[in-house]
Amino acid sequence: MNHDRPARKLSDKDFLRVSRFIHQQYGIHLPPAKKTLLEGRLRKRMKQCAIDSFRGYCDYLFTDQGMKEESIYMVDAVTTNKTDFFREPYHFEFLTLRALPELIEKRDSLFRKKIQVWSAACSTGEEPYSLAMVLSEFSLNCPGFDYSILATDISTKVLDIAETAIYNEEKIRPVPHALRKKYLLKSKDPRKKIVRITPELRDQVAFRRFNLMDGPFPIDEPLDIIFCRNVMIYFDGETQERLVRQFHECLSPGGYLFMGHAESINNMNVPLRYVAPTIYQKEMQP
Repeated sequence: MNHDRPARKLSDKDFLRVSRFIHQQYGIHLPPAKKTLLEGRLRKRMKQCAIDSFRGYCDYLFTDQGMKEESIYMVDAVTTNKTDFFREPYHFEFLTLRALPELIEKRDSLFRKKIQVWSAACSTGEEPYSLAMVLSEFSLNCPGFDYSILATDISTKVLDIAETAIYNEEKIRPVPHALRKKYLLKSKDPRKKIVRITPELRDQVAFRRFNLMDGPFPIDEPLDIIFCRNVMIYFDGETQERLVRQFHECLSPGGYLFMGHAESINNMNVPLRYVAPTIYQKEMQP
């Protein structure tokens, strides 16, 4: 009897094939220590594709049909999508207390135009909706203030959730009570412990699939605020620096880049200045 179980193990050769592809196409660095993680994620796709071996799955993935039809689902399965409402809350406090007042004070024209915000790698939408709540509240004390938020992610699966804007009640715990009452709608069925973002707030956020490794960025005019948090930890140093330089090019003078708590530009040669932990600013033009 043959006791080999090829479907249970991803060979080193196939791991290298897939990890190289993921790095080249999506910037995500998967060292050999991540082989077991990749194995588990790919096994889900194998089951859905009715393929019983890692070799068979990899062979299919690298066909023209696989590149066209399967690669998008593969990256959905591989990427980690951990997020929360008001994650790293000091970022939102900084926005309200310093960034927005400063931008308005230094650029009179900003007062009469929309603030342009990009939530890059937005996952299931908690970050852009948190931003929308904060900006909507800010607008109450700033006549003429308006904003728009572009929210992008590589995963179609999480974007579907984000656009639906329905969350269970456990998820909304970090949302301040006053904002819950104002921006979250409870289900008409009390047995369903779910809420939905109000239509007015949903209208302020445009969701789009975008791979940060692709170019050019989906930006029509300079951005005032970019949130790209807890994403670059998956990239190697060269990819991180290239991405930060592209963010800098997209920012308006005085615009801000917000990064995750484990991320930094300290070792990068990039023209952004440190203003607070994980918060960087493009210099104002003289």
